[in-house]
Amino acid sequence: MSNCCSTDKQQETNSAKDNSMQPQSADCCEPVKGSIDWLLWGGSSFVVLAFISYWFQSPSESWWYIISATTVEMLDAMWIGMLLGVVIVGWLSRLPRDLIIATIGKGQTTSGIFRATMAGLLFDLCNHGILMVGMKLYERGASIGQVMAFIIASPWNSFTLTFILIGLIGWQWTLCFIAFSLVIAWTSGIIFDRLAMSGVLPQNENLHELTSDFSFKETLTKLIKEADYTPNALINMFINGFKDSRMVFRWVFVGIVLVALVRAFVPPESFNLWFGATASGLFLTLIAATIIEVCSEGSTPIAADLITRASAPGNSFTFLMAGASTDYTEIMVLKDTTKSWKTALFLPLITVPQVLFIGWIMNTGFA
Repeated sequence: MSNCCSTDKQQETNSAKDNSMQPQSADCCEPVKGSIDWLLWGGSSFVVLAFISYWFQSPSESWWYIISATTVEMLDAMWIGMLLGVVIVGWLSRLPRDLIIATIGKGQTTSGIFRATMAGLLFDLCNHGILMVGMKLYERGASIGQVMAFIIASPWNSFTLTFILIGLIGWQWTLCFIAFSLVIAWTSGIIFDRLAMSGVLPQNENLHELTSDFSFKETLTKLIKEADYTPNALINMFINGFKDSRMVFRWVFVGIVLVALVRAFVPPESFNLWFGATASGLFLTLIAATIIEVCSEGSTPIAADLITRASAPGNSFTFLMAGASTDYTEIMVLKDTTKSWKTALFLPLITVPQVLFIGWIMNTGFA
């Protein structure tokens, strides 16, 4: 069914803008002008209140202090990745669509999925920052499989966190985790594209293919020469990136609120007792990672603890990957971007069985 985001008129307009360096107009699927985005403003107001109040409290076991401390901890871990995400989103909105597609490869092909997977590996952003970039790639014409491969490969596979993980669990386990996560990302991307091609999932209405006379080198050279580098242009680019990222911010703030409430009112359980290298421990790890959303910076030390204290490498891998498989922020943002609940819910449906299977192999075969 056609909607305001898929009319022929808009597609013609987008096509005319593809070779322009100008930022795109606001998305017609943003909240109606004059209406209040209660999730965005409610979540952000709660986060701001908790953040400010933290600095006026003494450490205690009170529920409000735990909420405030959790808010500060999560913002401290996430703000750099989110800021970089805004910058990259603003930058991507100014790039010609052909240049982006030429970089990540043709959609609905194995090579395109592989290139998107490697791009996700190389981006040094947290899962919320990478989510902003992934949604912009979708809007610029990447296939749903490429977008899924990109965001699944990326959450904890940044250079920074990789070095931290090596220090915590050693380079052998770290390389093993990276290799298996790339396999899941690439496999999932292929599955998503095949489902879209067969009609099980909706196609990306922005899907774009390169023209036969396209030259990557010429396009890039022209872009560098003609781009506006004035301070005013850079400021506008950042503003546009922030506007395009509002949908992600909305669910990030909601996620922070939920995590803070869980930490304040749900007693912490011992990993040694509940999260050992057993089938039940593996499933409990998945459930815990699903309920207690943590940013990639926060999940890394917890994952390391599952190896060093619980002797459960499979649980550790599952905890890291569950952020990309069951994260409700990602699911809701995917739903908003693709306009499809089905596409969003297929993320855990496709990835979780792979994660659990590999986690089980690690626990039984390598522990």
